[in-house]
Amino acid sequence: MSDKSDLKKLKENYRDIQKKYNLPEFEDLNKYFGIEKVAEVETDYLIREIRRYISEKLYSYLRFTETLLNPANAPIWIFSVIKTMDGNQKSKISEIYKKLAENELKLFEIDLNFSEESEADFIKEGYRLWIEIKKELSDFLNNVKSNWDNKFEVNNKGYFG
Repeated sequence: MSDKSDLKKLKENYRDIQKKYNLPEFEDLNKYFGIEKVAEVETDYLIREIRRYISEKLYSYLRFTETLLNPANAPIWIFSVIKTMDGNQKSKISEIYKKLAENELKLFEIDLNFSEESEADFIKEGYRLWIEIKKELSDFLNNVKSNWDNKFEVNNKGYFG
């Protein structure tokens, strides 16, 4: 079976669960979370696989915001990013982090107690959360880029034992 027909089948199967649980459009989830890759997975639980792609992306942003707020053992470039942040931006990043952390806690509960309904709720809430935070994250990254040259520095005083 070709990838095209696998993707077509995925879209048809998604349409069924989308109607049942009032989920976002396939194209929207695919644009932001790359759910088309689910077509490569053989599963009886399509909704869980879609939720996994959403949770993976949200988790990566949780880690990023956490590193900005608590840069212990962070890559050097993170410190240059942190230097571009003012108090307002730190507060916004902190709020985003809180929302993403709450989302992660919901994920643990879903993993412990599978149900299609909870998976569907997570997909809807995860999508809503992404739409909510992506504008703020984009604004933050634009600020970092505009101040990058002023704040980027590499400490050449490393310790070599």
